[in-house]
Amino acid sequence: MSKTSALPGAQPQGTLSQKRIWIIFSGLMLGMLLASLDQTIVSTALPTIVKDLGGAMHLAWVVTAYLLASTVTTPAWGKLGDMYGRKMLFLACIVIFLVGSALCGFSQNMTELIAFRALQGVGGGGLMVLSQSIIGDVVSPRDRGKYQGAFGAVYGVSSVAGPLLGGYFVDSLSWHWVFFVNLPIGVIALIVVTSVLPRTQPATVRKSTMRASFCSPPRPAALYY
Repeated sequence: MSKTSALPGAQPQGTLSQKRIWIIFSGLMLGMLLASLDQTIVSTALPTIVKDLGGAMHLAWVVTAYLLASTVTTPAWGKLGDMYGRKMLFLACIVIFLVGSALCGFSQNMTELIAFRALQGVGGGGLMVLSQSIIGDVVSPRDRGKYQGAFGAVYGVSSVAGPLLGGYFVDSLSWHWVFFVNLPIGVIALIVVTSVLPRTQPATVRKSTMRASFCSPPRPAALYY
């Protein structure tokens, strides 16, 4: 069994049982599901949200604020994960996302909803990039393909299940549950990742490289999705 790991000082795969790897993977999948599902579940609830909160002229920003915040913060989360380790940052992203979800559900007007959607996007950008990076830390290079493929399947499931769930919540409960549904999923992911994911040592990065990475212009969103 290969003991190659992606980061210097990262937990090698040889010290993790296959069962533990799958448990870690399930927690990462839940985190990825949070970020990807929230891009699709809101769309079917938008007419009801506008009817309740008003602000039809700002409707597009409910979706755009999330996508823009996640796109802008994705490279920053990736670099911070290399510098300081990924476990604590991944947990922080889950917390940020859950706080944003709860605040979105309690929004009283369209301005608040757009602002809290941006906060969700900050956490969502980290969930997407860090979950894939963590897999590189805990499995060998030859096995990463099957896990990365499963991450891709999450986007497919989200694109189908998101609108269906959004319509169900709007018809049966209220639009607030489009955001509240994230809370139990996020809590489970938080518990799983906290319990089983080993903490890795950050890679050694030269200060000049760090400054260049943060000062460089942002890359197109297509590179990260």
